[in-house]
Amino acid sequence: SRSDDFTVVMETVTAWAWGPLSFLAFLAFLRHHPARYILQLIVSLGQLYGDILYFATEARAGWTHSDPRPFYFWGYFVGLNAIWVLVPSLLLLDACHQLATAQRGHDRPRHKSH
Repeated sequence: SRSDDFTVVMETVTAWAWGPLSFLAFLAFLRHHPARYILQLIVSLGQLYGDILYFATEARAGWTHSDPRPFYFWGYFVGLNAIWVLVPSLLLLDACHQLATAQRGHDRPRHKSH
């Protein structure tokens, strides 16, 4: 079915792109590499995009793959999956803040010493 194809493709991208990029971001932070916040931004944005596709696909299907009981739907489906939205959102905001701060420092006029 089409939804199975979508899941396979999405998880393939996760395994081959986001997994290795997450590992590179981890190494970049350990080594204080200058690209660490760029990698954090890319991985976080990719995770959020996947979350949006996941929830949008389920909503479009009429929530048919989710148990309709309130505790399951709100506690498990929404609550636990919200972690996968909250953490990348916070990391995305942090990366944007760090990169904007670095750019502001770079754009600041330099005073020539005489």
